[in-house]
Amino acid sequence: MFTGLVAAMGEIKAMERRSESALLTIKTELVSDMKVGDSISVNGVCLTAIETSDSNFTADVMLQTLRLTTLGGLSTGDLVNLELAARPTDRLGGHIVQGHIDGIGEVIENTPGEKWNKFRIRIPAELEKYIVNQGSIAIEGVSLTVGEIVAGELTLWLIPETLARTNLAHKSAGSKVNIEVDIIAKYVAKLAGNK
Repeated sequence: MFTGLVAAMGEIKAMERRSESALLTIKTELVSDMKVGDSISVNGVCLTAIETSDSNFTADVMLQTLRLTTLGGLSTGDLVNLELAARPTDRLGGHIVQGHIDGIGEVIENTPGEKWNKFRIRIPAELEKYIVNQGSIAIEGVSLTVGEIVAGELTLWLIPETLARTNLAHKSAGSKVNIEVDIIAKYVAKLAGNK
């Protein structure tokens, strides 16, 4: 489990594609707190470290994950949002984030304002029922508060802290982003009979 509070950005050092998976190597300062077998959120996708070194960690990524998330489009040099799994003693500063991506959205707008960026995303139609104004959502693994959801378009306001600590500042119109809706909303919808 994660909180959606990004701990650091990492840089893609290598993406080695194989017949049934890919090896993703990421340079990050977080590696000093990692060991083999640890879960780490990479742009909101829960991966497992299979190897660590002084400055990098490597994760094995299944083809299904590459196909269903934005990880398949990563290239050497790209910046990614990283978060280590939450400990039971940590504060839950964001919201419950599982690292299981529900869909891919497309950035419509990322416009700087006086104090924050207006960030608009087109979302898959099947996810709209799980999103409410002022509710929680994870975009690229970042816990955010929904500003408004109207006709498949999600508006969020990115504060300077979020822009400085995540890769969302680098997203422009046409960029693809991983979306994880609130797990509580999914359970409520299932219990209510809205699968």
